[in-house]
Parts: sequence; C-alpha cells; structure tokens
Amino acid sequence: MVISERLKRLREAQNLSQGDIQERTGLFRCYLSRLENGRTVPSIETLEKLARALEVPLHQLFTDDEAPVKKLHVPKELPGSIWGLDQKTTRQLRLFAKQFARMDGKQRWLILRAAAKINKEGHL
Repeated sequence: MVISERLKRLREAQNLSQGDIQERTGLFRCYLSRLENGRTVPSIETLEKLARALEVPLHQLFTDDEAPVKKLHVPKELPGSIWGLDQKTTRQLRLFAKQFARMDGKQRWLILRAAAKINKEGHL
C-alpha cells in the first residue's frame, strides 16, 4: 500500500479530519491533502509528527501489519572498530570526527572542498 493511502485510511479510521491533524501537527491542511493524494513525499520528521497525531507507532504508516516489528539482530562490532577498519585507522577517524565537530562552518567547508578536490584530481 502506498503511504499516502495509508495516511488517509488511518485518519479516516479515527474519524479525524485534515483540520484535526493540522491542529495536532502544525502542518497545513493543504500540505496534508497533497500528502494523502500522493503529490508530495513526506520527510521522516513529518512522518513522526503524523504518527504521533494518529497515535500509532511509526512503522504502521508503512504496513498494514498490526504485529509489532521484530528487532533486527545486529552483530556487535569488534571493540574499537568502525566499518571493519583496523584499530589505528579507527582511532584516527574518531579523532578527526571529534575535531571536525568542533570546526565552524567555514573550516568545515574548506576541509570538504579539499577532500572533494583530492577525490576528483587525486591530489591538491
């Protein structure tokens, strides 16, 4: 089922109008209409608002199944390992991420621009 149809069906099942959903979410009624008619694609944040307004778990916006979603078993990574990298590279990546988070927008832009140029040309 398409998410637009699911949203409309859930809203109508609770005898709610688009105006009711507007009051609960702060989303404009015309936007809700576009969502329900499949003319726009909602963001994750919008879907979260709609799920709260409809008082349903987020996964019910994607499926008709009323059963709870099974949790996925994700194997734990090796201690200190990111993406299967060795510990030294992982440590360097974490240090870079910490420093990158402390940079202002101009510094981040400069780093990203240099990385893009290196990627494109193979050198600075």
